[in-house]
Amino acid sequence: MRAVAGLLAALFALVFAIQASAAGPAWQPIAHVPGVVDIGGPRSDGKLVVAGAGKLYLMDLSGALTPFAQGPGGYSDDKGAEAYLAVSPGLAGDTCTWTVDDVFILRLHAPIGITKVDASGKKSNFASISLKSLDGLAFDTTGLFGHRLLVAGVTNGGTRDLVEIDCTGKQRIINGALPGNEGGFAMAPKSFGAFAGMLIAPDELSGKLLAFGADGTTQTLIDSGLPKGPDVGVESLGFVPAGFLRGGTVFFADRATPGGAHPGSDSVLTLHASDLAAAGVQEGDLLAVTEGGGQLIAVRCAASCQVIQVVTTATKAHAEGHLVLVTTAPPLPTPSPTPPSASPVPVAATEVPSSIAVASLVIAVAVAAAAVVLIVLDVRRRPR
Repeated sequence: MRAVAGLLAALFALVFAIQASAAGPAWQPIAHVPGVVDIGGPRSDGKLVVAGAGKLYLMDLSGALTPFAQGPGGYSDDKGAEAYLAVSPGLAGDTCTWTVDDVFILRLHAPIGITKVDASGKKSNFASISLKSLDGLAFDTTGLFGHRLLVAGVTNGGTRDLVEIDCTGKQRIINGALPGNEGGFAMAPKSFGAFAGMLIAPDELSGKLLAFGADGTTQTLIDSGLPKGPDVGVESLGFVPAGFLRGGTVFFADRATPGGAHPGSDSVLTLHASDLAAAGVQEGDLLAVTEGGGQLIAVRCAASCQVIQVVTTATKAHAEGHLVLVTTAPPLPTPSPTPPSASPVPVAATEVPSSIAVASLVIAVAVAAAAVVLIVLDVRRRPR
């Protein structure tokens, strides 16, 4: 009987280990950056641009850092402020083309506006904007806004503007009555249901994700269901690009903010594509992270939108700026044409059991079966 007990103990320990691993993915630090507030890119050389404590760095995907634009004529602004950035992917606008790898950073001191840092590290004033403060920016990568730079901020009168800027610096106000928003904005891909091509912005106070259209319209995309409030609610956004789930990494800035419930670590944190895939995340989904705690959800929109839980346990992280998702898997070969077939019935991600849960169930059944067999054999061996 001792052999039976020993085998059962080992099998149950294996089940518990698998179930413990099913608790969910966790953010992992990859680099320490003093005062880190945002990440952008990747650039054409594959490196990310990282901002912290009024300085810029280039970071490769392993976390190795090198100073960027820190020499004479370089960048050294807004130390301690939430100066978010966007890296130009080289888009062709209506009137001109954005230069690839130029970095555009919110300038939060007079004159309020956008600072440009070119690929060589030279700083210049790209645009001055008649606003009291600036809360976020993103490039229109899908074209609904004419491939312009989109910037949101607060007016001297306390209202909020959404401003589009072309590559010559020419500005136009799209909406002068935005709801509250601030953080790492993201552009919705063309596959994102009714919100395709819109600018998606977080509102940490309400916990809602908002969608802004090129025609000035504003909609609530979804209530995130995450904790909300100042320095707590949704902050960082990013979309899952094509090929990402075959190999890729999510990056975000975890800023040290001592004294609070979420003090941060002044680190760049990462999550791997396999963690997202295990949670049921798909290409084209929107990812949203809370400022306080780094909780992560995915949002999928087609005819309607649904939320998928990814990182459910709050940590000490203090997220700032954008989520950056970098695909590292090589592109798939172009498939040969195949005859059309019936479309499969879609299944909600929350209804698909994870491989970990299936493995736990299989092992649990095996444990029960083994126990029955061993007990029967033990009984038969006993003298009568």
